[in-house]
Amino acid sequence: MNFDWNLGALADGLRCYRNEEFFLAHEHWESVWLNCHGQQKTLLQALIQIAGAFHHFQRNNSRGAASLLKAALRKLEPFPPLFESVEVQSLRAEIAVWLKVLETPGSTIYPPHPRIRLSSHEEPSR
Repeated sequence: MNFDWNLGALADGLRCYRNEEFFLAHEHWESVWLNCHGQQKTLLQALIQIAGAFHHFQRNNSRGAASLLKAALRKLEPFPPLFESVEVQSLRAEIAVWLKVLETPGSTIYPPHPRIRLSSHEEPSR
C-alpha cells in the first residue's frame, strides 16, 4: 500500500492532528492501520500513539501522555529520517523535547505539539 497523505483517512487524520483534534486523528489513522503490514503498520501505530498522548494531555493526564510518547518514540527509533513521506527524524526530536518537559516536575510551559511534517512534495494542499 502506498501512503497518500492527500486523500482519505490519512489526510483526514493529519488535518485533525494539525487542528489538535487528537482523538479524531487517532480514529482516522486507526482505520488505515488495520489494513497495513510491516513498517507502515508500525509507523501508523506510532502516529496513533502520539495522537493518543496529546488527547490524554488535553484531559490533564500528563502521565498517560508521557507513557504513550515513550512508546511512540521506541517505535520510531529504527526508522530512517524519512519514511512514507513523514519526516521521522524531526518528529523524534520534538517528541524527545516533550518528554523532557513532561518529566520535569512543575513544568507549566509547553512547546508546540510535535509537528508531523511531510516531505515538501507530499504536503497536502490546504
